[in-house]
Amino acid sequence: MHKIGFVVFPNFQVMGFAALTAFEVANLVVGEDAYAITLLSETGGMVRSSAGFSVETEAFGKTKFDTVMIGASAQIEPVTPGLIDFVKRSMKTSRRMAAPCTGAFVLAEAGLLDGRRATTHWAFARDLQSRFPDLKVEEDRIYIIDGSVWTSAGMTASIDLALAMVEKDHGQEVARAVARKLVVYHRRAGGQSQFSTLLELEPKSDRIQRTIDYASRNLQRELSVEELAEAAGLSPRQFSRAFKEETGQSPAKAVENLRVEAARLLTEQDRHSMDVIADQTGFGDRERMRRAFLRTLGQPPQSIRRNSRSAA
Repeated sequence: MHKIGFVVFPNFQVMGFAALTAFEVANLVVGEDAYAITLLSETGGMVRSSAGFSVETEAFGKTKFDTVMIGASAQIEPVTPGLIDFVKRSMKTSRRMAAPCTGAFVLAEAGLLDGRRATTHWAFARDLQSRFPDLKVEEDRIYIIDGSVWTSAGMTASIDLALAMVEKDHGQEVARAVARKLVVYHRRAGGQSQFSTLLELEPKSDRIQRTIDYASRNLQRELSVEELAEAAGLSPRQFSRAFKEETGQSPAKAVENLRVEAARLLTEQDRHSMDVIADQTGFGDRERMRRAFLRTLGQPPQSIRRNSRSAA
């Protein structure tokens, strides 16, 4: 049985428990108690969450865990000497250390991330890098594995981290079955971006949302303003004005961003050549795609593919 120690502290963020659900479901899929989870805190007893309810915990002790996960919080909480000592001790006795979201600050404070690559929630990434210059923060990653230390972005990214662990422990098929039961996409690649063009657009009307959905399904087409306006049921002039008012972007820029996001995912999957990806996502040729990547992401597709291979 794989023992997981999940560390909480006052005002911990309850979203971290979503990762634990992946291990719970893995037990159902495997048909036995493959994982045993223990909630830990420095003093033990009841610990209050940021949502207002409390959970029962065991105090740090001499129990050895296969995996130790550090809970996250909605803001950077002070790290106590007792927690630092426990983390340092666990690094020597555990097979892996994991820190979703702001948990990375705890590992960094203990010196566990010195010389390592790590990630965290995008809102805290620059703060993490400035506080701890000896680590390399990759702020646009879903999760990163560097040796025995696993870090991830915030919120739902902890589920991707947990699914990656299940896959490491029990294979891809078990991880896929767990993802299906959780009704989530089978884990996003660690190198995948934390950001989503669809979330950034946030149209206010069904008409513009319909157009964005249409564009996403038809990226191989030229997608002129006239074609998009027809999908919205508006004149090209009305459509361009309404689209910019609702999304803050021109239709052309939004389509380019959708193409870049689709091309980036295909690039990270490392299954197709750049020419094929450029054709499938409507860029037409790899040089046009490269320029769009540089404008949008600040790096060419080849760099993203290399980073994805390194993460894998």
